[in-house]
Amino acid sequence: MTTTYAALLRGINVGGSRKVPMADLRAVLEGIGHGDVRTYLQSGQAVFSSAHGDEENLAAGLTAAIEERFGFAVDVIVRDHAYLKSVAEACPYPAAELTAKQLHVTYCSAPLDEERYAGIDRAAYLPEEFRLGDRALYLYAPDGLGRSKLAEQLAKPRLSKGLIATTRNWNTVVKLVEMTQV
Repeated sequence: MTTTYAALLRGINVGGSRKVPMADLRAVLEGIGHGDVRTYLQSGQAVFSSAHGDEENLAAGLTAAIEERFGFAVDVIVRDHAYLKSVAEACPYPAAELTAKQLHVTYCSAPLDEERYAGIDRAAYLPEEFRLGDRALYLYAPDGLGRSKLAEQLAKPRLSKGLIATTRNWNTVVKLVEMTQV
């Protein structure tokens, strides 16, 4: 049975470094045996189908292929349609009432717990706020991610230690659900 997945690449094509052209990314995915390969935007999302492997093995295979092709390591998270849809449906914020720049999802390689974020004074960042989901963190940033002091705090190494995490705005969250739907 073939499953459709999204690959989320962290930190590529930002600020002129770690360039991964989308045509080359598609070729890498096809070269390691995946089908129906499509990319979305230039910021590191690809959709593909595969009949073999679990999400962690698929991510590890793509990570290795990217490093071999481009000469640098890229963190990759792979998730299937059911997961992506469940994250979108579980959004604790009124997504339909917000602009895409105000709502973000950080996809994570492992489950999150409140203890990891216990040292953050949430009241100090209001009206910005975050909530945890299934291997995801939802961030409401009314002025956008680039101006968010809370996002800056959440990205600190002590909070992300041992965790692969990559953030997408709400438009991309919705688009990945659509693109992985069979």
